[in-house]
Amino acid sequence: MQKTFDITGMTCSACSAHVSRAVEKIDGVSHVSVNLLTGVMKVNADDSVTGESIIAAVEKAGYGASEQSMRPSAQTSAEKKKSSSAEYIVRLSVSVAFTLALMYFSMGGMIGLPQPPFMSGEKGAAALALTQLLLCLPVIYVNFTYFKNGFKRLFALAPNMDTLIALGSAVSFAYGVFALYRIMYGTSAGDTELVHRYMHELYFESSAMILTLITLGKFFEQRSKRRTTDAVEKLKNLVPPTAVVIVDGEQRTVDSASLKVGDVAVIKAGVRIPCDGSIIEGEIHADESAVTGESMPVKKSVGSSVTGGTTAVSGFAKVRVTAAGEDSVLSSVIRLVQDANADKAPIAALADKISGIFVPAVLGIALVAFIVWLCVGSGVENAMNMAVSVLVISCPCALGLATPVAVMVGTGKGAENGILFKSGEALQTLHGVKTVIFDKTGTVTYGKPAVTDFLADGDAETLKGIVSAIESKSEHPLGKAVAASFAPNGDAQNFVTYAGKGVGAEVNGKSYLIGNAALMKEFSVDVGKWSDKADALAAQGKSVMFVAYDGTAVGVTAVSDRIKESSAFAVSELKKAGIHTVMLTGDNFLAAKYAADKVGVDEVYADVLPQDKEEVVRKFMARGKTAMVGDGINDAPALTRADVGIAVGAGSDIALDSADVVLINSDLKDVATAVRLSKATIRNVKQNLFWAFFYNTVCIPLAAGVLYAPLGIKLNPMIGAAAMSLSSLFVVGNALRLKLFRPHRQKDGATPAACPIACPIQNENNSRPGGIGAKEQEMKYVLKIKGMSCMHCVAHVQKALQALDCEAEVDLEKGKAFVTAPDGVTKEMLVQAVKDAGYDACAE
Repeated sequence: MQKTFDITGMTCSACSAHVSRAVEKIDGVSHVSVNLLTGVMKVNADDSVTGESIIAAVEKAGYGASEQSMRPSAQTSAEKKKSSSAEYIVRLSVSVAFTLALMYFSMGGMIGLPQPPFMSGEKGAAALALTQLLLCLPVIYVNFTYFKNGFKRLFALAPNMDTLIALGSAVSFAYGVFALYRIMYGTSAGDTELVHRYMHELYFESSAMILTLITLGKFFEQRSKRRTTDAVEKLKNLVPPTAVVIVDGEQRTVDSASLKVGDVAVIKAGVRIPCDGSIIEGEIHADESAVTGESMPVKKSVGSSVTGGTTAVSGFAKVRVTAAGEDSVLSSVIRLVQDANADKAPIAALADKISGIFVPAVLGIALVAFIVWLCVGSGVENAMNMAVSVLVISCPCALGLATPVAVMVGTGKGAENGILFKSGEALQTLHGVKTVIFDKTGTVTYGKPAVTDFLADGDAETLKGIVSAIESKSEHPLGKAVAASFAPNGDAQNFVTYAGKGVGAEVNGKSYLIGNAALMKEFSVDVGKWSDKADALAAQGKSVMFVAYDGTAVGVTAVSDRIKESSAFAVSELKKAGIHTVMLTGDNFLAAKYAADKVGVDEVYADVLPQDKEEVVRKFMARGKTAMVGDGINDAPALTRADVGIAVGAGSDIALDSADVVLINSDLKDVATAVRLSKATIRNVKQNLFWAFFYNTVCIPLAAGVLYAPLGIKLNPMIGAAAMSLSSLFVVGNALRLKLFRPHRQKDGATPAACPIACPIQNENNSRPGGIGAKEQEMKYVLKIKGMSCMHCVAHVQKALQALDCEAEVDLEKGKAFVTAPDGVTKEMLVQAVKDAGYDACAE
């Protein structure tokens, strides 16, 4: 089983390492992953391990824990963040005010600033020292949490960052108190030399400045961290707080959280849809960009599915609720993003190992530095300066944050663009992929094939009916296409599916086979009579199925599937990145090769049975990291076998469950985007880790005084505290650069020219075939449109064009409409329709 917990009290990577070790000691726990950034722990354990025992182990280690099932609502969580931010502001305000006053009295005299007469010279030294002590106390008070947590962790033999801060500030403060007493002794004894010496060794300003700079750094770090979780917060805020439902024929406003399956919600223009559902009345255009990343509004009419969190930009509809709350698509997206953030990427392993020993090592280095400088006669003041500098300059936070902040921003950016990484491991593995394997049907193509040809001996209409009756029992997309093309004739009995080959059944007491050449060969059916015709159809990129009766081939039917417009662009982008591309399909070689050439893949494997897809994936995995992209149940074994399984969002639930990455848009260009995002994120992680290691490797020896003897260079503890804060800010700020990531967009004209697969309504002579699936010839136009300023304008233009039975995609940014018009609709008619809608237009 897997349990997820919220952990409180962690301040650095040493804390997360302590929590992890404490839970790993429990018998039955197999894996623990603690995320410092999100404060989330995921535990894999036997059923015998209870949540209470895990919480007890965490609390014994000195931290708080609660199961996420008991997590507060999003609103309460937001209130806690607001409260935490307000607390930091109060602490920071008090710290800055008193530290500035303290710095005035401690340093002002050195630069000529006026001082009160009673604090001047050796006679006023005691008053000056006491004033600095009093000004330091409020700073210590408001930041006492560092001392409370730091010494608690030290006494538990599990020191963390707070321990380093507390020791550094406490040692400085203690030495300042010691110096104060020496000043008072010197004043009473009349020893002006002693007074003069110690009035320059008051370290109250260092004690206060360390706390103030750390708090300032933490304040900015918290703000930056919140920005890394923007994507999840935006998703949570998509669902409106209220919904309008129909109860007893009347419209009522209710809490959207109270919606349940079967309710009927009213959707009006300009409102966010509160649930997943199906339209039962009306029509809207939905802006799904927040969930899918697709900028263009999508037309939704009766029978169409709508997703909670999307916005109706125009129209009116009644929606029957099919899923709400935790069962909605939006909630699933949020869970996937949160799970990915809770999991640690393998690249974080080294940082985790170092974090576990980092703080004890720093304490040891500080102690050694103090002893060494004391032994060489440098004096207590200088030795203490070196030790305190080592304590406050070391930065376990940078190590702990290096990976999770980048993964958080990367997965959030993926979610914004309709790409869901299920784990940090998937995000990391994808960046090193050398081969991407695509399933053809439903992945490279739309998966909605249509019959284009039917050839038969004798009575073709009767045979069509028999074929339809048999294929009506099939779940295969090709079988469904055939069944939908003809009216069934008879009842199919003893239906059998031959995986990857075809189907068989009895109709009216007679046995029939429908399938590819492999099936015919298996049953010794001679297809020689139909071979030439089948090859000609296959050469046009069509899937060919033979129809056999009593061991004799009596007909051939051809089905074609439309290639997705973005498939060629996606393959091109992957090849530019140096990735080898492969296509798998159960189709015959000619049809597969035709489609492969159209999209530009490097290799194609045809006639591949479902059970053989895994073997092909295994073959390429031996050459390097391999990703598999698929959508169907038969792709699940291959998706699981691959280093990274990528499922398109329109695929089966089993495929989605088997995958490591989910593409909500079912758009292959998102595969290339996912790879680019993965590379950018891991590059960012490496930069962060390099900085964290480089910073600590250079600064700790520098603070210990390795350059003091030869060059006279040493660090003041205040500079060390500032450097520590800046180190964490650098890591978080560098991760935030990922927010600038933008997917590559397909340029106009980049879509491959129409081909028999991409456009099955035409043949090589550009004339309409006189068989099944024939449609009127269509024309494509591009209109330049002026006057559009928002998505409402886009919806108005689309509605005007769709009124002419046109398919239209309107790009607000480019100011263009891409229109597919039926025969008889001229470009002049299109331009006039847009003008009638209130916009200026002309045809390119």
